[in-house]
Amino acid sequence: METIRRKYAALAPLLNERTRRCWAATEAQTLGYGGVSLVARATGVARGTIQAGLREIEQEGAGTDVRRIRQPGGGRKKLTMKDPTLVATLNQLVEPTTRGDPESPLRWTCKSTTKLAEELRKAGHPLSQRSVCTLLYEQHYSLQANRKTREGTAHPDRDAQFHYISESVQRFQRAKQPVISVDTKKKELVGPFKNPGREWHSKGHPEEVNIHDFVDPLLGKVIPYGVYDLTANEGWVNVGIDHDTAAFAVESIRRWWHYMGTERYPRARKLLITADCGGSNGSRTRLWKVELQRLADELGLTIHVRHFPPGTSKWNKIEHRMFCFITQNWRGRPLLSRATVVNLIAHTTTRQGLKIRALLDDNPYETGRKVSDGELHALKLKKEAFQGGWNYSLIPRDC
Repeated sequence: METIRRKYAALAPLLNERTRRCWAATEAQTLGYGGVSLVARATGVARGTIQAGLREIEQEGAGTDVRRIRQPGGGRKKLTMKDPTLVATLNQLVEPTTRGDPESPLRWTCKSTTKLAEELRKAGHPLSQRSVCTLLYEQHYSLQANRKTREGTAHPDRDAQFHYISESVQRFQRAKQPVISVDTKKKELVGPFKNPGREWHSKGHPEEVNIHDFVDPLLGKVIPYGVYDLTANEGWVNVGIDHDTAAFAVESIRRWWHYMGTERYPRARKLLITADCGGSNGSRTRLWKVELQRLADELGLTIHVRHFPPGTSKWNKIEHRMFCFITQNWRGRPLLSRATVVNLIAHTTTRQGLKIRALLDDNPYETGRKVSDGELHALKLKKEAFQGGWNYSLIPRDC
């Protein structure tokens, strides 16, 4: 389409009315099925004009004289010239809250070109659905999806918390103590289901998957919980099959320590965890703190936790240093089995040297578990002076 647009831009000043539609018709004819629509979008020449050009080319072949060209200014006048208020009315319907009446009839309905045409006719502007499409393009409208850009109201200590996390990470790294970023990746369906993305296959032979994404009763879903070592650029993924609970989150950290952490940090005395503010490792989740206390007691390590402020999970290092590469590695591949998930994760690497290990966790994790006030008071929890709800430490109880 871009090639046609460039060709038309170069030729347009040299073409008259007839040669323009004949050239467009020839391009459409060359493209075959769908060519008229493609050329119309690329050049802005109406489909009817291109089809008229196709008829002229056929008539020329039949020997009919079609050399007449209208005089300058001839032909039907533009809708906007005959109806000066048309564009303003259309703008009010498309964007009622910014350009028109907030109580517009299309405020709470789908703004399809058919409905726009109906409302314009009611307002005294008789237009077809095709004419509405043409006007929308002329006014630089296009079909667009929502874009996630708004983060909501920022917490007053948001920036200060980012600085506090950064200083804590640097302090631990200078002391050669482990620093990890943790989070749960999106749950994934296991089985012959469509996975976004594309992969190389023989032309015309894509891998076939189910039409509907109904959960397989035997395979179910997997819950990858990740632990990313900020210093070593290494990752661990605990692939759960039950529920994403705080107990599952802490078990994932426990497994990382036993399989990777203890070997890399044999002299560790403390551990720093950076995490989101919600979910199974949320700052207000009681069970998260109870399970971390158990882990601190088992390992004999003081566990320091730093939570990112609400609405800032995308800043968590694990998101753009590990999870995104896992998604790239299995793009376009159906996750046919749990073993497939584990292997695809474990074989994810980057040019920067990222290495990941993964293991299936088939343990059950109870949901709805309540933590009593007594259990909470029994924790050896120390809150930091700055934002103690986000920054705290759990000290081994035998120390």
